Amino acid sequence: MSFSFCQNTNLAGNNPDAGSAQEDENNNPSLSALLSTLVPVVILSSALVTLFLLLRPKFKRNYQPRTFLGSLRPQERTPALPSGLFAWFGAFSKIPDSFVLNHQSLDGFLLLRYLKIASATCLIGCFITWPVLFPINITGKGGMKELDLLTFGNVVDKNRYYAHVFIAWIFLGFVFYMVARESIYYVNLRQAYLLSPLYAHRMSSRTVLFTSVPQEYLNEGLLRRMFGRQLKNIWIANDCQEIEELVDERDKVAMKLEVAETKLIKLANANRLQAMKKGGQTDGAPGAADQANAESGSVAAQWVPIKKRPTHRLKPIIGKKVDTINWCRSELERLIPKVDALQATHRAGNGAFIPSVFVEFFHQSDAQSAFQSLAHHHALHMAPRFIGVNPDEVIWKNLKMNWKSRVVRNIVALTLVALLVIFWSIPVGFVGILSNINSLIRLAPWLGFLNKIPPQIFGVVQGLLPAILLAVLMALLPVILRMLARFSGAPSLSAVELRTQNFYFAFQVIQVFLITTLSSAASASVTSILCSPGDAPNLLAENLPKASNFYLSYFVLQGLTISSGAVLGIVGLVLFRLLGKVLDTTPRKMYKRWSTLSALGWGTVFPIYTNLTVIAITYSIIAPLVLGFATIGLYLIYLAYRYNLLFVFNSNVDTKGLIYPRALQQTTTGAYLAIVCLIGLFGIRAAPGPIVLMVVFLIFVVLFHISLNSALEPLLRYLPKSLEAEEESLLASEEGGSAPSSSDMDNGGPHDKKHNGFSAPGVHPTTKDLGPAPHKKPNFITKFLRPDLYTDYHTLRRLVPRGFAEISYDPVVERDAYYHPSISSQTPLLWVPRDDAGVSRQECRHSGKVIPITDEGAGFDAKGKLAWDEENARPPIWQEKIYY
Repeated sequence: MSFSFCQNTNLAGNNPDAGSAQEDENNNPSLSALLSTLVPVVILSSALVTLFLLLRPKFKRNYQPRTFLGSLRPQERTPALPSGLFAWFGAFSKIPDSFVLNHQSLDGFLLLRYLKIASATCLIGCFITWPVLFPINITGKGGMKELDLLTFGNVVDKNRYYAHVFIAWIFLGFVFYMVARESIYYVNLRQAYLLSPLYAHRMSSRTVLFTSVPQEYLNEGLLRRMFGRQLKNIWIANDCQEIEELVDERDKVAMKLEVAETKLIKLANANRLQAMKKGGQTDGAPGAADQANAESGSVAAQWVPIKKRPTHRLKPIIGKKVDTINWCRSELERLIPKVDALQATHRAGNGAFIPSVFVEFFHQSDAQSAFQSLAHHHALHMAPRFIGVNPDEVIWKNLKMNWKSRVVRNIVALTLVALLVIFWSIPVGFVGILSNINSLIRLAPWLGFLNKIPPQIFGVVQGLLPAILLAVLMALLPVILRMLARFSGAPSLSAVELRTQNFYFAFQVIQVFLITTLSSAASASVTSILCSPGDAPNLLAENLPKASNFYLSYFVLQGLTISSGAVLGIVGLVLFRLLGKVLDTTPRKMYKRWSTLSALGWGTVFPIYTNLTVIAITYSIIAPLVLGFATIGLYLIYLAYRYNLLFVFNSNVDTKGLIYPRALQQTTTGAYLAIVCLIGLFGIRAAPGPIVLMVVFLIFVVLFHISLNSALEPLLRYLPKSLEAEEESLLASEEGGSAPSSSDMDNGGPHDKKHNGFSAPGVHPTTKDLGPAPHKKPNFITKFLRPDLYTDYHTLRRLVPRGFAEISYDPVVERDAYYHPSISSQTPLLWVPRDDAGVSRQECRHSGKVIPITDEGAGFDAKGKLAWDEENARPPIWQEKIYY
C-alpha cells in the first residue's frame, strides 16, 4: 500500500499541473493561519476586557476586595482606585510592584518580577536577533513563503549559519547573564527580607524543624543539653490520631448544632412574618423576648410546631430519628470534656511521640546556626531540617515518617511523576481520537457500527465530550502532582509547592512543548519520510522551524485569553453570586465566602509562564519572530497578575521567595534546548564549523552554570552571619536617620509610607526612614551591569516594610504554636442570627450551657432574608491573623 502511495505521489510530481497543485498544498499558509487565530481571539479578549470594565465598579467584592475587606488589616489593604471606566488607569500605573511586597507577599512580588523580566528578556532578544537574522533568513533562497521566510529553514548557504552562531552566543549569553543577575538580586532581597525585624522577630524564623529524629532524642532534657542555653521552647510532635478524631467529631457536631439552630430561628422568623401579613398575633406570648430562662424551645414553639423542628437520623435511612438540637447538645456535653482532658494530657508530654521535633531559639542567629549544623552523627538522622515553617502550613501526617519511609516514598513519587509525564499523552491522545471519529472509522472500518449512533448523540460525542474530557484531564494534573508531592514526605505546604513546581515544569516542557514541537515537525513531513527514508534528516531540518508558526498562535492565545480571562474572573463571579445564595445557609458560611480571597498555587502558576519563556528562548534563533509575540503575551499576563495581586488575590502559602530562583534555573532549559537544537540542525545540514563553535559555547555555559550554582546555592538556603552587624547599624539609623532620597531603592520610592506618591493606608511607622543607600544614584547601564553593587543588601533593605505589624505573641499562642492543631484547638464559638421574636436569645441561653454561642452581628432584613454586618466585617467569629 505504501509503495503504491509513493508511486502515486511521484506520478503526481511528474505532472506539471499536479505538481503546481501539490506545491500550493505544501506551502504552509502561515500568515493567514495566524490571522485566522488572531482575529477571533482579539475579538473575544476585547469583549472580556469590556465586560471587566463594566462590572468592576459594580462588584467591588469580586474585583477590588483588597481595598476594603474588614478581614484584612488596614496595612494589608490597597487604596481604592477611581470608579470610572478608564479613570483608574493612571492611578493603577503609578503603584509600584514593590507595593505587593510590602502589603501582600514576597512570592507575589517575585511572580510579577519574573513575568516582567521574561518579557524584557524577549524584547532585548528582538533587538539582538531581528536586525541580523531576518535579512539572513529572508534572503536564504530556501523557497519558503510568508512567515516561513523568517525562519532558519529558509537558509541554504552553510556560510550564513555563522550569523546564527554568533547571534546565539550573544542572546543566549545574555539569558544566562539575566539568570545570574536576578539570582544575585533575589539573594540580596531574601537576606534583606529575612533579617528585617518584620521577619526576624517572628517565631517561625527562630524555629527549626528536625525530621527523622531517633527515638532516644525524643527527650526534652537531652535536646536542651544538645543545643544549650540559646534554646527557648521544644515541641516534640505527638501521635494525635485519637484526639484528632475526637476534635473532628466535636467540631462536626458543633457545626451541625449551629446549622440546626439557624434553621429553627429562620423558620420561626418566617412563620412570624407570615402571621404579620395575615394580621394575626406577631409578638407571641407576653414577654416572649424575655423568656430566655424559660423551658428550652418554648419561644420557638410559638411559631414552629414540634414536628417541624430540625431532626436527623442517627444512621442513614434505618436510623432512629432524633431532635437535632437536643441530640447535639447531649453529644457536646460528652465530647468537650473528653477533648479537654486529652489536650491537657498531650500538653503535659504524656502522649506517644513521633520522630519530628520543633526547636525554638531565643534569636534568629541561634536558629540559623542549628539549621546549618550537622545535627546527628548518622546519615539521614535528624534530617532534612527546615527553618521558617509556619505552623499553619505544617502537614502533620508527614511528620510521622522515619528516614527509611521518606527515602522509599521519594523514589516512588519520582517514579510515578516520570511515568505520568511520559505517558500523559496516552489519555490526551485518546481524547484527540474522540474529536475525529470519522477519520478513525476510515482507518479502522470495523468501527463502522459507530455510524449507527443517532446524529445528535454522535455530534455530542465528537464535539462536546472531548473538550470536557480534556479540561478535566488538565485540571486533574496539578491535583495529582500535589498529591504526589505530599506523598513524598514534604512536611509543609510551601515544600509541597516547591516540589510541585519541579514536577509541573517537567510536564510542561516535555508534554506541552517538546512532544508538540516534534510531533508537529514530524507530521508535516511524515509522508515524504515514508517515501524517502534517506531524506528524513533534511526534511526534519526543513520542517522543525515551521513548527514555530504554531507557537506564534499559542502566544497570541495565551497572552490575550489568559490576561483578559484572569482579570474578568467570570467563573469566580458566577460561583460567588449563585453558590452563595444556594449554599450559604448560616452567618458563618456567608462570612467565610465574603472574607476568603482567592489564592494562587505557586507550584502550578510559575511553571506555565516559565515554559512560555523556555519556548521563546528555544525558538529565538530558529524563528526569531516568536520573541516578539512572547514579549507581548508575557507583558499582558504581567499586567493581569499585577491587577489581581494588588486588588484581588491573597497569599496562603509563603515559600519565602524560593519559588523564584527555581524558576530562573528552569528558564535556562530554553537556552540549552536552543543550543542542542542548533547543533542538531547544523549536523543535519553538514556544517562542521558552526557545530564546533556551538559545542564550544555549550561547554562554556555548562561550566558557567555549574560555577554560578555552586556559588549561590548556600546563599539560597542560609543567612550569613556577616549581615547581623549590618542589620543592627541599619536599625540604629532607622531610629535617628534622615529621610531617604530617590536613589534609595531598586523599584521606586520609600517603601512603607509612599510609593511614587501613592500613599499606603493604615501604616503609621514609629521609626524614621532609613538613610540613603551607600552609593550614588547610578545610570541605567551601570545599575544593570552591577547588580552586586546597586541591588545589594543595603539598597534592597529599604524595600522591606517597617511599621507593618507588631510582632508579639500572647502567652497561650506562644505555648501552643507548634502543637498539633487538635491539641491547641479550642471549642468553636457558634454564631446564629438574632430574631425579633426572641428565639435566638433563648437558644443561645440554653445551648450556651454546653458550648459558646452568640447571636450578635447577624439577623434578618425586612424581607426575612438572612443578613450579617458586612460594613463592620469583623463578626464574633473573626480572628486576627497571627504572624508566625
